[in-house]
Amino acid sequence: MVTMAAVAAHFGRDVDRSLVKIAGIVEHARERGVDLLVLPDATIGGYLHDLYHPEGGPLPPAVGVDGPEVAAVAALARDMVVCVGIAEHAGPGAGARYNTAVAVHGDGVLGVHRKVHLPLAENEAYRAGDGFAAFDTPLGRLGMLIDFDKTFPESARTLALDGAVVLACLSAWPASVTDRSDRIRNDRQARLFDLYDCARAAENQLYVVSSNQTGVLGGLRFLGQAKVVDPAGEIVAKTWAKGGLAVATADVHGDVARARRSMHHLRDRAVGAYALGAYAGT
Repeated sequence: MVTMAAVAAHFGRDVDRSLVKIAGIVEHARERGVDLLVLPDATIGGYLHDLYHPEGGPLPPAVGVDGPEVAAVAALARDMVVCVGIAEHAGPGAGARYNTAVAVHGDGVLGVHRKVHLPLAENEAYRAGDGFAAFDTPLGRLGMLIDFDKTFPESARTLALDGAVVLACLSAWPASVTDRSDRIRNDRQARLFDLYDCARAAENQLYVVSSNQTGVLGGLRFLGQAKVVDPAGEIVAKTWAKGGLAVATADVHGDVARARRSMHHLRDRAVGAYALGAYAGT
């Protein structure tokens, strides 16, 4: 059995304060027997202040995957697998960074994913990653996505085909910036956030552990709604808009095997029927 937890919490620019907060969350998760803890996108250093003009505000501080901040999270993790979001140094340029998810364990870094799909003007702040790959952990094979990545079915499908039985989706997913609602639960982006989580789980018949930021940073108001979704696309734990942990315990490999016993979506694909090349529209 594996106990999975998705975090809904607010993280800002203060790296030291973020590390203290992570320590508290990890300890709380350990008390609840959590094996896999998924923190939000941009846990260390916070997300952007503006998706249309990100360079108009302070950008997240960039850290290294092999730097002391990630090492500190690995030390906190011990026997737990912890997925954490960072702005990663991306070469010698002062402003060069990736939006990156790192999976750590007491033994060190297990996997790294750099966000591939950059919405709106996010490419002014980050470079794009170039692929999706699953990796082995003590809990089984895991894949990671970063917020907008999960909008694209091909992202999760690539990880499922690479053997992932759990997808960790780290997000800093805001409420709509063009069509605001007075209540977050009625926001268009809140509906899409849940829809994508459930669809990616059901179509690939695996678990999705989906974290998100909460609160406000700059001009963005984040949705929360951390959750665990089972291979049938059912939400089995959720925080709604508040901060907290969405925790679920499951026989991950057994549940995935049962979901694929009769209708096996990966096996039954008609690969030759799909057109997966460049978009031909306008």
